[in-house]
Amino acid sequence: MRFETSSGDPFSLLKRRVHEAEGRGRRAFAGFQAARHVGPLIWIIPAHMPEILMLRGLPQGVGERLHLLRPTNETDLLWCVEETLRAAPVGLVIAEPSQPLSLTAGRRFQLAAEAGGTTGLMLIQTDAGSNATESRWHCEPQASDADSTLHRWTLKKNKRGTLGNWVVNWNGATTAFHMVSAAGERHQPAGQAR
Repeated sequence: MRFETSSGDPFSLLKRRVHEAEGRGRRAFAGFQAARHVGPLIWIIPAHMPEILMLRGLPQGVGERLHLLRPTNETDLLWCVEETLRAAPVGLVIAEPSQPLSLTAGRRFQLAAEAGGTTGLMLIQTDAGSNATESRWHCEPQASDADSTLHRWTLKKNKRGTLGNWVVNWNGATTAFHMVSAAGERHQPAGQAR
């Protein structure tokens, strides 16, 4: 089931632009986005980071399309991001910079994404993004029962629209997601007593 508002799917990343995700759930958000984009996927992780992606743990169909780049330093990582954003057949570029992104780097990424027709998603540390980013998401896992994987995704910067906050039950294997009402926010139809 897909949730859509009157203005469209709230989780769609604008194409030809670069977006950012921060918080402990940023990698889950990136996996969610990777499953939604067609074509080759590039994930750029610094070589010094001990965490590596488990391809079999990614949503179905993502591992087969994913190309993992491991640059040795931040300068090489920024170069990889810019060059892969310019590559026209790439559907999504995900990168995990170690240092805060400058305004200059952010603008260069936006120009590269426009040139390549590619979407970018930078997985940043909290408050380490660029002012040039199109949108910034704060992503946190939520406590839930054993049968559920809840996430709170907050759109905290959006150059072209409104901000929002959603609790999502996302199944990483099937990529299905459902909106979850917060406790106490269920509304009765008009005229019915509580």
